[in-house]
Amino acid sequence: MRKGKKMARRIGITGRPGVGKSTVVRRLIERVAEKAEKKVGGMLTAEMREQGKRTGFVVEDISTGEKGILAHIREKGPKVGKYGVNIANLERIGVSAIEKAVENADIIVIDEVGPMELKSKKFVNAVENAIESDKDMIVTVHWRANHPLVRRIKDEFDMCEVTVANRDALHVQILRSLFEA
Repeated sequence: MRKGKKMARRIGITGRPGVGKSTVVRRLIERVAEKAEKKVGGMLTAEMREQGKRTGFVVEDISTGEKGILAHIREKGPKVGKYGVNIANLERIGVSAIEKAVENADIIVIDEVGPMELKSKKFVNAVENAIESDKDMIVTVHWRANHPLVRRIKDEFDMCEVTVANRDALHVQILRSLFEA
């Protein structure tokens, strides 16, 4: 880091599946856009549900809103549990969104670094490049993943665990941490 330049804030978010990690991240993005006038880029994931049952996941580029299927129970790609991962969409939308965020955003968001996303070497490389940048980052990680990239994030980032008890207010705490002087 050059003298006089602020250190990049690195926030990691983890928690059990379905506890609200992505919801916390979406609230953070909304608040940053409202209050801080910072440009946020990167990728989000969300569940897909059919008749009340989770059938897959969507990947979304934060800056463009472009979405695609990340994984689905009927997808033919590499399997993670009952889901096939759509590597093409992950790389076309997710990896591209991360790369654009490294170039153009003030804050890089990556939701999530988990078993599905880690099936792509291009995704792993894009996240590693983002970590090497001088940008603030908010990254969600799968709570049990033991991949070297997840271990690096857990070691190098300020980690927060989302729980049922804290999920409604955690974004406020993270915002303070992200923007404290």
